[in-house]
Amino acid sequence: MRKPTSLFLLSFAVLLFISNQKMNAQEGNVSIQQNQKIEKLMEVKTELNKNNKIGDRYVIQLFYGDNGEANEVIQKYRNTYNYPSQITYEAPNYKVWVGNFRSRLEADRALLKVKENFPSAFIPKPQRR
Repeated sequence: MRKPTSLFLLSFAVLLFISNQKMNAQEGNVSIQQNQKIEKLMEVKTELNKNNKIGDRYVIQLFYGDNGEANEVIQKYRNTYNYPSQITYEAPNYKVWVGNFRSRLEADRALLKVKENFPSAFIPKPQRR
């Protein structure tokens, strides 16, 4: 077996010495001052997000036609699924819309489930609000 060289022993001793030394970190305090209007804007944005009034959203359209049939379709839907649903009016017809999805991927996943009972369902292009 080889004897350790003096350079190796010296390096090992220095490494042990450094690893045994107490490490000190610097301490500091951060003070953030922001305008009260920023907090108010954040509250307004949160409220708009809750009401889904910001950004493009995706929905699934189940039906397009008269009001009586739209009500029948939405009742059938609500008995089977739990995504939010609504009837919207676009003269002269009514639409049954389902969901309020943030991404196309979410809407596509839901569409696969909904198409089992509503084969004509589709995802219309989202409209800017």
